[in-house]
Amino acid sequence: MPEPAQPTSDTTASDELTAVSGIPLDVADLDGIAELDLGRAARRGFPEAVFCEGKTVTQVRAIAARLRRARAADETTGASLFTRASAEQAAAILEVLPEALHDETARLLAWPPTAPEPTGGLVAVFCAGTSDLPVAREAVLTITYLGRPTELAVDVGVAGLHRILGRVDLIEQARAIVVVAGMDGALASVVAGLARAPVVAVPTSVGYGAAFGGLAPLLTMLNACAPGVGVVNIDNGYGAGHLAAQIAAPA
Repeated sequence: MPEPAQPTSDTTASDELTAVSGIPLDVADLDGIAELDLGRAARRGFPEAVFCEGKTVTQVRAIAARLRRARAADETTGASLFTRASAEQAAAILEVLPEALHDETARLLAWPPTAPEPTGGLVAVFCAGTSDLPVAREAVLTITYLGRPTELAVDVGVAGLHRILGRVDLIEQARAIVVVAGMDGALASVVAGLARAPVVAVPTSVGYGAAFGGLAPLLTMLNACAPGVGVVNIDNGYGAGHLAAQIAAPA
């Protein structure tokens, strides 16, 4: 293996780290708006996602435009995901990337819109109630664009236990499982008690007052009595989908 190039006094910090480690650290500075990590796909296998919530319409439009320019120079990168996008932000992104897929339920856009051919193990996503569907759809799309086969089961919460028991075949087939639930969040423990695969639990902010915006299901999931449950943050369908896709990667 050839020795990595040695940094010079004219290189940036990113250039120096790349030269020493051999790991691409390509950063695009958008004039104080963002520093896009264009080298992430080469380092980790998946591009950086853009979390839209909290950003202005002007900012997300500028980010989308810069990603289009980067894609024109390198067709080997995967799809860029824009998560938690409002209707106004989505419209701005679609002005720049009109061919992007837009899932209004998940509040997610994917560009380019064609998902990779799925490889690896199946990731099953169980959604406790229809009100939890936006988070579950975010997980499903993340898994899909990271290149894993996935199947979604909706409205299988513990209030009607027969519904999840009717999905035991899917539980047994899965290499990784995502469970999305608000209210009491008990579905994660039930599924983990039936599954060989690891369970990634996602508490949602769905519920009445004492659910405390997702804190109650979060604590339930953290205290799961069934082993093999990992918990992501409240409403974090993207994080759950990403982790599950990595677990289910080809050996």
